Order: sequence, then structure tokens, then C-alpha cells
Amino acid sequence: MSQLIDDHVRLPSGVRLATRGVDGPRRPFLLVHGLASNARLWDAAAMQLAAAGHQVIAVDQRGHGRSDEPPDGYDNDTCAADLAALCETLGFTGDRTPIVAGQSWGGNVVLTLAAKHRAAAAIAMLDGGWLRLRGRFDTFEQCWERLSPPDFTGVSMSDITVRVLNHHRSWPPESRTSAFGNFVETPDGGVRNRLSREHHKSIVRSMWESDPRELYPLVDVPVLLMPAAGPDDADPEVAIALRSIPSAEVRWYAGADHDLHAQQPSRVAGDLLEFASTAGLS
Repeated sequence: MSQLIDDHVRLPSGVRLATRGVDGPRRPFLLVHGLASNARLWDAAAMQLAAAGHQVIAVDQRGHGRSDEPPDGYDNDTCAADLAALCETLGFTGDRTPIVAGQSWGGNVVLTLAAKHRAAAAIAMLDGGWLRLRGRFDTFEQCWERLSPPDFTGVSMSDITVRVLNHHRSWPPESRTSAFGNFVETPDGGVRNRLSREHHKSIVRSMWESDPRELYPLVDVPVLLMPAAGPDDADPEVAIALRSIPSAEVRWYAGADHDLHAQQPSRVAGDLLEFASTAGLS
């Protein structure tokens, strides 16, 4: 089986996005990670999509993974525009328009892509896309206090290694290793998040200021919702999305991790392939 190849794609804006993928004759899948994450968490699922004959590209969004870190543009609209430009640059148009899957915040970006750019043949939203922070927090200050990233002052990369391996015991080994791409070792032997705190805050602010409910009626492609929950304990926003998106269906992942693509890559890949087939896009 072909191996995933690392590359960079320069967008018309000048920003270079890192990609990780494999060619294939069937319709492409574009895989998008969540906040403060990286493309490698898609590796195991990507290989199974590729084994079915699909071209697969996982992308590091701006400021994440191996991608450039421009000084601004950390909002849903700009990040969705990045994906649209990536599709155009890669020739993912016409019969090669991709199925785009996004996890967590990446789901919100993918929703924006479908609603405002018409650059996806279908979208899948993994435990995200319906994230509506203004409905949970009255002010952005409350939101940031709850969702700001941890401070790793005094923490070493070896400490992070132990934390990741202990925290993600249910993940397959390749997914655990991929999580190390979320961090950077500093010259003094410490560690920091790859996504800067300032840019993390900008993304959270954009999520708090935007409302996915406004985008649902604008989506005219098939949509698959994949909550890390069952129907009895899911975020109420899932039901609203199902009612409001013209062509939406759901696959429940009761008891799954928020990073369900890393924890259950085989099931995620299988559901994406079935979704593509049912939508006539395989």
C-alpha cells in the first residue's frame, strides 16, 4: 500500500499549508483537524480511505502542524477560504470536488466552506460543526477562561510524552504518536503548544462570535454528522443541525473520545466510505 507523503502547497495568499496524503483514482477526501491539533491524527483513517482507492489529503491549518504561521487570519471565514484555495490549487474541482471531513473546530470550518464557497461535494462533521459557543457562554471572557489552552511552563517534552500516552490509552499506537505534533520543544528543553496562545485565542473568539445555525440553510450538499455521543446524551445543537441542514444524516459514536478519528479510525473511515457511496460520490 502507498505511504502518506508530506508536502506543502502555497496558496494565492502566499500562505503555505502542509499536506499529508496519497494519490488515488477515486474522488478525493480532504481531512481537516481540530483546534490546536494536526493532520497526522488522521493517518490511520486516511490509509483506509486510500486503500479503497481514494485520493486523500490531510491538511495542517494555518498556525498548526508544519504549516506557515501568518500573523493573522485565525477565524472561521479565513480558514475556510484557505481550504477553498487549497482545493482550487490542487485541482479539486468538477468531478474531483472533494468530500471534506472536519473534526471539532475543523467541523465548523468545513461547514463554513460548504456554505460560503461551494468547494465541497459533501461534508462530514466529527464532533463539531455545530459548536455554538455563544450559546454556552454569556461573554467571551467566560468562554476564554474555560477554553484557554494549558500553560506548559516548567513542563518538558518527556513529561508531555508520558501525559499523552497515559491520557490516550484507548487510541491505537499510531494515533498516540501523531499527537506529539501538537507540541514544539523549546531551546531550553521545555515545551509549548505548536499553535500560539494568541492565535488560539483568535480562533476561540471567532467561534464565539459566529453562529453555525445561520449557515445550515446555505449548505446544498450531503452532510454527515458524527457526534462522539449517543442520541440521548448529545449536544442539543446536533438535533438543530439535523433539522436545519437540507440533506443531513447522523452516525452516533456513543462513548467515543472527542478525537474520534484518532480513537476509532477504522469505524470513521468505514462510515465515510459508506457516506460517499450512498451520496453517489465514490
